[in-house]
Amino acid sequence: MFSDDILNKAQALISASAAAGVKIATVESCTGGLIGGCLVSIAGSSAVFERGFLTYSNEAKIDMVGVPPATIDAHGAVSRETAIAMAEGGLACAPVDMAVAVTGIAGPAGGTAEKPVGMVAISVARKGQDTICEVPIFDGDRTEIRLATVEYALDMMLKVLH
Repeated sequence: MFSDDILNKAQALISASAAAGVKIATVESCTGGLIGGCLVSIAGSSAVFERGFLTYSNEAKIDMVGVPPATIDAHGAVSRETAIAMAEGGLACAPVDMAVAVTGIAGPAGGTAEKPVGMVAISVARKGQDTICEVPIFDGDRTEIRLATVEYALDMMLKVLH
């Protein structure tokens, strides 16, 4: 399912995280566990991948990683603010050094003019650093959007590690 490019990035992330002694958690909505699945497809991932939170519903975001309901009410589930709260919640709720969070609209329906299909908020929180968040808009069908999100998230985590 994962391209060689994605798997190479996952391998690089596992290697860099192991070298830095960094443990990772994922907090996933639109990818449905694909980031975690990608990471565990790499031999040696158990040295760095601690856990994944699958927070597809708003309730899961609130219950599992402590996203404030007011954040979702004010900004929506797919927003920079919610993604940041998800990543920081993952960092707070797991014995890890870094957490990545993704929330988006994979389609084919559900998009609006303000939040089109393909829009994904991706956030990385690392202990001792400012949380980062980017909101790219990907083209393609549901699978292509989800895989593009995995690749983008891996790139962001690699940047935070360096």
